Amino acid sequence: MLRHALGKTFRFLGYTVQYGCIAHCAFEYLGGIVVCSGPSMEPTIQNSDIVFSENLSRHFYCIRKGDIVIVKSPNDPKSNICKRVIGLEGDKVCTSNPSDFLKSHSYVPKGHVWLEGDNLRNSTDSRCYGPVPYGLIRGRICLKIWPLNDFGFLRASPNGHRFLDD
Repeated sequence: MLRHALGKTFRFLGYTVQYGCIAHCAFEYLGGIVVCSGPSMEPTIQNSDIVFSENLSRHFYCIRKGDIVIVKSPNDPKSNICKRVIGLEGDKVCTSNPSDFLKSHSYVPKGHVWLEGDNLRNSTDSRCYGPVPYGLIRGRICLKIWPLNDFGFLRASPNGHRFLDD
């Protein structure tokens, strides 16, 4: 009887470990559901919107300008942030705020990206903490799931003029 109970327990633990590994790989490499909070990506993503983030793009270095990404916060590694990629390594970016009279520019260093929120007046982004290492990117948001009336692919940046092609 004890042997039977131990056998069932070990079998259960084995299945738990197997399915745990499968779930970990799915969430780490394929993607997952993310609840966004804060006003920095308005009007594209509102507070409490639910989105799907795919993780394959970051592994294959397929992140492009204009993509919205989930990133480990450079200020607080325990939290994630949601921002739009404005510049990739080697790109010239505007580092000043939209209200600044004199505009300043800089180049994104190798292995980094420049991130900004769509709500430029209410976003803590690369204009505050500088370029972000590519390795902090967790995934690329490709689909808004909730609210249902907004279900679908995300719209283009309302700040498209901030993308420089020099």
